[in-house]
Amino acid sequence: MPRACGWWRAVDEPVRTLLLWCPDWPVLAAEIVDGVPATGPVAVLHANRVIACSERARAEGVRRGLRRREAQGRCPGLTVVDHDPGRDARAFEPVVAAVEEVAVGVEVIRPGACALAARGPSRYLGGEEAAAERIVEHVALSCAVESQIGVAAGVFAAGLAAREGRIVPPGGTPEFLAGQPVEALGRPALADLLRRLGVRTLGDFAALPAGDVLARFGFDGALAHRLAAGRDDRPLAARRPPVDLTVTADLDEPIDRIDVAAFAARTLAEQLHERLAGHGLACTRLGIEAVTAHGQELHRVWRHDGLLTAAAIADRVRWQLDGWLSGARRGGDRPARPTAGIVRLRLLPDGVLAQTGLQPGLWGETGAERERAHRALSRVQGLLGPEAVVTAVLGGGRSPADQTRLVPWGDERLPARPGGRRVGSGPAVPSWPGRLPPPSPAVVLPVPLAASVLDATGAPVVVSARLAVSAPPARLSIGSVSPQGTSTASALGSTAATSAASATALRGGTVASAEIVGWAGPWPVDERWWAPAEARRRARFQVRLADGSALLLAVESGQWLLEAIYD
Repeated sequence: MPRACGWWRAVDEPVRTLLLWCPDWPVLAAEIVDGVPATGPVAVLHANRVIACSERARAEGVRRGLRRREAQGRCPGLTVVDHDPGRDARAFEPVVAAVEEVAVGVEVIRPGACALAARGPSRYLGGEEAAAERIVEHVALSCAVESQIGVAAGVFAAGLAAREGRIVPPGGTPEFLAGQPVEALGRPALADLLRRLGVRTLGDFAALPAGDVLARFGFDGALAHRLAAGRDDRPLAARRPPVDLTVTADLDEPIDRIDVAAFAARTLAEQLHERLAGHGLACTRLGIEAVTAHGQELHRVWRHDGLLTAAAIADRVRWQLDGWLSGARRGGDRPARPTAGIVRLRLLPDGVLAQTGLQPGLWGETGAERERAHRALSRVQGLLGPEAVVTAVLGGGRSPADQTRLVPWGDERLPARPGGRRVGSGPAVPSWPGRLPPPSPAVVLPVPLAASVLDATGAPVVVSARLAVSAPPARLSIGSVSPQGTSTASALGSTAATSAASATALRGGTVASAEIVGWAGPWPVDERWWAPAEARRRARFQVRLADGSALLLAVESGQWLLEAIYD
C-alpha cells in the first residue's frame, strides 16, 4: 500500500517546465504581419474590448478589458487593430521553430507562449538558467522578438513565473503559487466569487477540500483548484517537428540535354521514394524545382489522383525537364527555354498521406487504359503547360453555362460554386434559386444565338417587367448572326448543329424558322441587382418544336436568345 501511494504521488507530481512567453504578442504579430509599429500606442480589440495593448498605450492609461471608446478617450492617438488568431499563429511559428533549434519537444500553449520539459535543455546547456538565457538569446537573434522565460513545476506555474522572468527552485512551486492572487487563474467570474467569499490568494483556494470545491464550483472550479495546488490537468503534449522530405541534387555540370536530365530525374525520384517509404508515406502532389547556372528558378507542381510510385515520380520529373529544356525551340506559344543549363534539381512532396490511406477502386486498382491516358495527358502538360489539358467540373449556378468550370488535368476538381445541399436522406436540393430543373440540356452553346419569337399573328412576343407574356409563342426564327457577330454555324458547332438541324434547319447563312407546339415559362432570373453596373435580369423559356425537339430560350433587354438544346 505505501508503494501504491508513492506511485500515485509520483505520477501526480508535475514535470519541471520551461515556458517562453512573448509579452503583448497580438501587438507584435500585427507589426510582423501588417506592419503596425508596436512602438506606438496600439490596441488589439475583440468584441469591442481591448485584449492586448502596447507599452506606449499602457502608459496612456489603456488596459485590457476596456471598451473601444473608453480606450480611445484615454489615448486619442490610439491605433486600433482587429484581433486575428490566424495572424497571431502565423507570426509565432518562426519563434517556435527557433526554440526547436535549441531544444526539442516544444508544445505551443497559445500564440505567444510555448513550453517544453526543462530537464533536457538544462542537462546539455549547463543548467536551467543557462538554458533560459540561451533560448531567449537565440529567439532574439533569429526572430528579433523579445521574450521572457519562467521555470517551475507544471505549465500553469511556469506561465506565471515567465511573467516575472523567474526560475522557481525545485520544490518551491507550491510556495510560489500560494502568494499569487486568485485573478491569476484567468477566470474572472470565479475570481470575483472567491474574493466575495474571502478567498484572495491561490494558497487560500488550494487549502479548501477538493470535494467541497467540486460540489460548490463544479468541474471548472475543481480544475482551477487543482492548478492552484500546483498540479496540472495534463502532461505536456510536445509537437514533433515536421520531417524534411525534400531531396536535392547539385549537378557537377549544367544539364541542357534531355537524356542526361532523365538519368538525374530517375536517381532523384528513387531517393525521394525511399525517404517517403521510410516514414510510411506516399506522395500525391509533387513539386519540382530547378535552378539554372544563371540563377533562374523554375517551379511546377504535379498532382495525381493515386499514389505516386518511384517510376511515376521519375516520369513526371523527366516530362517536366523535357518541357523546360525544349522550350520555344519547338515553336508555338511555348515558354522560352532557360538561358543556361540546370545545376540544381529539387523534389518536394507537397502532398503526402499514409501509404495505406488511399481507397482503391471498387474492382481493384486503376485499369491500364486509364493509366496510359493519364500518362499521355500528363506528358502533354509537361510540354505545353498545365492549361493545355483541361476537364470540366460541374458546380452551382442558375444557367447551364455557369455550372461548368474547366480545370487543368490533375488539379483538384472542386466546383467554383456550391452545387447543392442534401436534406436528410433525400436527394440533393439545389441551393441556387432560379436554377433550371433537371434534366439538363444536352448541348450548351458557347455563344448564344440571336432568335425571334412570334405569336400566331406574326407579331413579336414581348415579356413585360412583371413577367406577363404578350401572346403565346407560336413560331421561332433563328438568325444567321448572333449579337456578338458570330455566325450560326461557327457558334453552334458540328455537334450542336446535328442536334438542332431537324428543329431549326440551321444552314450557313440562311434564316431558319420552326413552329412552336409547346412552351413553359417564363422563369425569371434577377442577378446582382444591388450592383447596377453588374445587374442582369432575364427570363427563360423551354419550347418544344413541331418535330419533337426542345430548346432553351432566354429573353434579355427585349432580345431573344437560344442558349441550349435538349436531347
